[in-house]
Amino acid sequence: MITLKEALKLQKEEIREFREDMAKKIDEKKALGAYVSQLTGEALDVKGEGIPIAVKDNIQVEGWSVTCSSKILQGYIAPYDATVITNMLKAGLSPFGRTNMDEFAMGSTTATSYYGKTLNPADTERVPGGSSGGSAAAVAGGIAIAALGSDTGGSIRQPAAFCGCVGLKPTYGKVSRYGLTAFSSSLDQIGPITQNVEDAAILFDIIAGHEPKDSTSAAISHKPTAPNLNPNKKFKIAVIENFLNEASADIQKGMKNAIEALKSNGHEIIYKNMLNSKYDVATYYIVATAEASANLSRFDGVRYGRRVEGDNLKDMYIKTRSEGFGDEVKRRILLGTFVLSSGYYDAYYIRAQKVRHLIKDNYEEILKEADLILLPVTPTAAFKFGAISNPLEMYLSDIYTIGVNLCGVPAISIPVGKTDGGLPVGVQLIAKHYDEQTLLDGAFSLETILKGR
Repeated sequence: MITLKEALKLQKEEIREFREDMAKKIDEKKALGAYVSQLTGEALDVKGEGIPIAVKDNIQVEGWSVTCSSKILQGYIAPYDATVITNMLKAGLSPFGRTNMDEFAMGSTTATSYYGKTLNPADTERVPGGSSGGSAAAVAGGIAIAALGSDTGGSIRQPAAFCGCVGLKPTYGKVSRYGLTAFSSSLDQIGPITQNVEDAAILFDIIAGHEPKDSTSAAISHKPTAPNLNPNKKFKIAVIENFLNEASADIQKGMKNAIEALKSNGHEIIYKNMLNSKYDVATYYIVATAEASANLSRFDGVRYGRRVEGDNLKDMYIKTRSEGFGDEVKRRILLGTFVLSSGYYDAYYIRAQKVRHLIKDNYEEILKEADLILLPVTPTAAFKFGAISNPLEMYLSDIYTIGVNLCGVPAISIPVGKTDGGLPVGVQLIAKHYDEQTLLDGAFSLETILKGR
């Protein structure tokens, strides 16, 4: 698969041929199971005549079905383009096919999708991660040049790590959320999943920028990062020692390889500790479920998608939501409704917001002393389908990623090696708010060092 950088140099006829080849590859890969969500026999969705970029099924593309991989949104057609789609079309890129996801972006496996599970190209018995598992699998499987995903608690970085791709979660507000179906409004962020760091920078530059229609969009000008990428810059990088000790042997080995590579190239490594990760998990699953409960209340069978008729309005609501939402979505709605309910709001939601500030202060304190933070992305490499059945145990797979979303800082997942069994291992770099240039320079440096070995 050619890179995005190489594709931008193609002529119009070459782009058309490339898209036709991609369409054939997608058709061939259908047997591997739900690489793209639109597997209903319809023609492959495509818009525009530019370079094809796969799009997660929670981003609006005018005239396309957008279902968030949920039964409740079957039949809903997007009436407008998300800002990221508008920006891509202006830059000569075309949305090309829907990628599968965990239902309403709630999950770490892409197995909660109404369309069925997505398989990991590195080992089809294992999960590709989630919730943007379809985007990561499409890029890693060679059927997408690059893809858009969304990251609420690691949903770009974790699947990128599991599949061996690069996944960038920008600073909150740097890429507009206009046209992204909301899961948790204070945490959600759109970002690229690509084959390499340079492509991530290119796609980030294309989709970033202020959007007046988005009240959470940062009103600052975007300075392009890709033309200024420099793998020779040296940084002070903080390794979070107490987090590293919680990872599996395979992940610790990958981290140590990354640390040695950075040291050998002149980067300064320091060691720091953070608040216990249990605070991140507890805070995230209160804030995220509370916001999900509010955001998903709009899906009631009246305005969007699927409706199940009842004897009266209340009965229609109950039947529509009971049949339309999957188990994980119902679980999180119930949790969120509980923590927002009378008598529990102060005890849970308000307290979680206070702890969120403590976590943010902890990150900012370390980033005053260091340019970047280096962490694992996941506690383990990709696990087999069904290996984790307890929801609480599944939530713990997010321990290294959710703090970034709670703080709103940018982070990027970079592949650094493989386990003895051939599974990809990734690490993530984290930077200060709006300092994507330093983040991408650090990632580009690490990628260049590892490729040169």
